Amino acid sequence: MKKRTKIFYCNVALLLLVLSLTGCKGGTNESSKTASSENDSALESQEAADKTQKNNQTNGEEDESVSTKGSEESAKDDSSDTSSSNKESANPSDHALSGYSSEKIEYARVWLQLGPNQEIDELNVRHISAGEPINPNDDTSASYPEDVVQLAGSRLVDGSVTYSSNGDGTIHVYNVPLRWESSADVDKNFMKEYTEGIIKNTKVVDVDPGNDKEIVKLIDIMNIH
Repeated sequence: MKKRTKIFYCNVALLLLVLSLTGCKGGTNESSKTASSENDSALESQEAADKTQKNNQTNGEEDESVSTKGSEESAKDDSSDTSSSNKESANPSDHALSGYSSEKIEYARVWLQLGPNQEIDELNVRHISAGEPINPNDDTSASYPEDVVQLAGSRLVDGSVTYSSNGDGTIHVYNVPLRWESSADVDKNFMKEYTEGIIKNTKVVDVDPGNDKEIVKLIDIMNIH
């Protein structure tokens, strides 16, 4: 009986030892699982934080790029507006003379620059075609090689200007008198040589823009024949 009792207690003690060892192993596994789970969670949090920081940096660079581009476009617009304003200010005559033809403006500018007398009552404009004699009173006279314009006042003292337009702001000026003296007492070939010399000695002159008010005054007294 005592022997059986001793065996029973030994078995109970062995069972308790086994259960104790099993519990310790289970607790260790649970602790490992818990620590591993915590490490994984911390790693995921760090990755999320790094991704958020990277996105913020990218968005900041994009915003800065957009801001810089907008500033450059604004500067270009301001420069364009300033250039346009300066251009309009540099050409006020475009507005003052906008109601007149380019031909009339040219006639007035030429007389204002080359006319012998500026105190005239009227400005007469006569067109002379190529082939017409320079001296219409002499059969030996050379002829104009191109179409010309003759500007003159109403009196001989006002003088005249005879020229052809080159269409580029310059003119060819012919030194032709307003009135020709009689050629009865001159040599036969004198007028031919003289008028040919006028053609050879034409001068190229740059036409000045002149004063707008003076140009308008001349246009107002202009007679085109």
